[in-house]
Amino acid sequence: MPTIIAVDRDGHEHRLAVDSGLSLMEVLRDNDMDVMAICGGCCSCATCHVYVDGDWLAALDPQAPDERELVQDSPHFRDGPSRLSCQIRVTDGLDGLRVTLAPED
Repeated sequence: MPTIIAVDRDGHEHRLAVDSGLSLMEVLRDNDMDVMAICGGCCSCATCHVYVDGDWLAALDPQAPDERELVQDSPHFRDGPSRLSCQIRVTDGLDGLRVTLAPED
């Protein structure tokens, strides 16, 4: 059971023990982390935008072009760490993954 470290918009760190196989968006939403996830994980909005800690970027699957386009349209986009949490599948290999919620658009 991997643990995800999520930093909320107030800077508070939360350690979330989760089941593998869920999307990171589902993990954040189900743990009341104030992720709107309006599209429900369909990669058609950017309301689940997070910043992935640089040490973890290489462990993630590369961004698909549609995810990249959506996240780039955010005024809070950061090249590299900006990802949509709905596009990150939690696996045992992501135990310790650290993300920070991006500001709301």
